[in-house]
Amino acid sequence: MTHAASATRRADTGASRSAVVMREPLAIYLNDHLMGATSGSELARRVAKQHAQTPAGAALVRMADEIAQDRAELLRIMDDLGIPVRRYKIGIGWAVEKAGRAKTNGFLVRRAPLSSLVELESLRAGVEAKRLMWQALRASGTDRTGGLGADRLTELLHRARRQLETLEDLHLQVAGAVLEKS
Repeated sequence: MTHAASATRRADTGASRSAVVMREPLAIYLNDHLMGATSGSELARRVAKQHAQTPAGAALVRMADEIAQDRAELLRIMDDLGIPVRRYKIGIGWAVEKAGRAKTNGFLVRRAPLSSLVELESLRAGVEAKRLMWQALRASGTDRTGGLGADRLTELLHRARRQLETLEDLHLQVAGAVLEKS
């Protein structure tokens, strides 16, 4: 190998290391959101199933589908940006949702009325975090450098806002029904 070829190879390696280091905060950020999206998607699916026969059932089923689509979109974005998925974070997100089912709620065998209220609040917190992530990606310029497109992120932001409005309405209904009885 010639001296020039060796220098070029070192420069290329340094440049790629530099790119990895510069993208590391984004990789951590998106993988952390993927962990939350995994937990949120599981929770949304469970809540929708539990309330399928209620007046809110159709809205919750639609939202669970959208939340799963948003998680899939996050995976596509990570792929588009060349960010590797940290599988252990997906596992943690799945386990967190399962562990959340074991919370003490005053009832051992049957579902507590308060569970619906707490689950809606958890979903709302997750959707708000997702909205903030889409907003951060758009504001950071990642959409320009990563080929995501501002339109793609804007649509995801709008969908998150609609989900938040739906959750707010459902939360008020459930809060009125559950807390009024206490």
